[in-house]
Amino acid sequence: MSTEPSLHGRRRPARNDELLAIPWLEVLDERQRERVALEIKVSDALPGDFICRTARPVTYWFGVIDGLLKMSTDNAEGQTMTYTGIPPGGWFGEGTALKREPYRYNIQALRSSIVAGLPVDTFHWLLDHSIGFNRFVMNQINERLGQFIAAREIDRMNNPDARVARSLAALFNPVLYPGVGELLRITQQELAYLVGLSRQRVNEALNALQAQSVIRVEYGGLRVLDLGALRSSIFLKHPR
Repeated sequence: MSTEPSLHGRRRPARNDELLAIPWLEVLDERQRERVALEIKVSDALPGDFICRTARPVTYWFGVIDGLLKMSTDNAEGQTMTYTGIPPGGWFGEGTALKREPYRYNIQALRSSIVAGLPVDTFHWLLDHSIGFNRFVMNQINERLGQFIAAREIDRMNNPDARVARSLAALFNPVLYPGVGELLRITQQELAYLVGLSRQRVNEALNALQAQSVIRVEYGGLRVLDLGALRSSIFLKHPR
C-alpha cells in the first residue's frame, strides 16, 4: 500500500515564482491580489494523479503552473474519450465552479505537474468584486466553447496528419494557455494519448508537419512555426 500523501494532502502555499505564472492575478487590484495570494494552494501532482473526477463536488478552480494534464470522460463500456490536454498557464473548470455542480469529466496528470487551486468561494468572491476577473472568466468560457467545437470536428477527421495538427494547435492557444509560448514541452507518447493515435502514427504526422515547416521537433518538445497553418491544416497536400 502506498504511503504517498494524496494530492490534497500535498497541498501547500504558492511560492512567489508560482504566483507570477498565474495570468489572471494581473487583472486584480492590489487588495484583491493580496487576499487571493494567501488563499491559492499548490500541489505537486504525480503521473496518473486525478485532479478532478467525474461526479465529485467542486472545491477549487484549478490551473497548471507546470506540467501537462488531460481532460477526459469514461463511457458505460469503460472506454475513455480524451477532450484536450491542459499545458502550463491553463485554468479550467470555470463553468463547473460557476454553477457549483459536480464535475462531468476527469482531469489527470500525464506527467509530474504543479497544479494550483483557488477555493471556489474565493472564485465567487472575485466575480462579485472584480470587473477584470469577470472579463477574464468570460474570455475563458468563450475560448473554451470554440475549443470544444473544434474538438468535435477533430474527432470526425479521418486524416491522421490533420488530427495531430489541429490537436497541437489547440495546445498552442495563447488565451487558454499563455504559459506555453512557442515551445510546447510534450513527448510523442503524451501527444498520442491526447490525439488517440499510436505513437508511431503521431511520429509520422510530426515528420510531415516538420517537412512543411509548420513545426520544428526539438529536444523535449515541439516549436510552432506557423500557427495559422497548423489550425487550418491547409498545408496537407496529400491526405491519407
